[in-house]
Amino acid sequence: MKQEEIIMGFFQKEKRDKLERYRHLNKYVKKGQILFTGSSLMEQFPINEIMLNHGMNQIIYNRGIGGYTIPEMLDAMDEQILALEPSKIFINIGTNDISKPEETTEKLITDYRKVLTQIKERLPQAKVYMMAYYPVNVRVAAKQPWPNADAAAKLRLERLGECNNAVEKLAEEFGYRYIDVNQGLTDVDGQTKEEYSIDGIHMWCDAYEIVFENMKEYILE
Repeated sequence: MKQEEIIMGFFQKEKRDKLERYRHLNKYVKKGQILFTGSSLMEQFPINEIMLNHGMNQIIYNRGIGGYTIPEMLDAMDEQILALEPSKIFINIGTNDISKPEETTEKLITDYRKVLTQIKERLPQAKVYMMAYYPVNVRVAAKQPWPNADAAAKLRLERLGECNNAVEKLAEEFGYRYIDVNQGLTDVDGQTKEEYSIDGIHMWCDAYEIVFENMKEYILE
């Protein structure tokens, strides 16, 4: 077995394990609270540490899973969203989808619409905040050891505007709110500032502090 196949096998197992942990954790959540959900860029959001530092006591559950695509979320709707019965949902999903050359914007929105349809049907009173996709840094990605990291970052950067516009229209279609909380993250080239970027895609906690300041009003409203 090739090394890449072994690594991918571990990665898939890790995703399954996280989903199972969430299934158990959801038995003990307090319903009607705030939910953060999506893929790794949401999973790595240190929201509770940031909230504590700001003296805020709202309950926020994080159900992000690294590597997840929208079809994977569709298979995990209960664990990632529905079982918690949240009053507010902040969702950031699709970053991994738009990194694939074969993934069209139309397919992205078709899949995303299925997620929102389930939320609308099962949680009609929930406020939903659809977050803009974060910027990337191609220069940092090019220094990473894994294959095609820079190519994936370049593709995300190229598609960012188009996909964010499509997600914004989708939010309007469902009566949900699209929020772009990226102000302050980018350099003059429109890429994530290097001091905020771990690997070209993921971000240090310093970046999330900026994101939090931009979205705090939505958490409190």
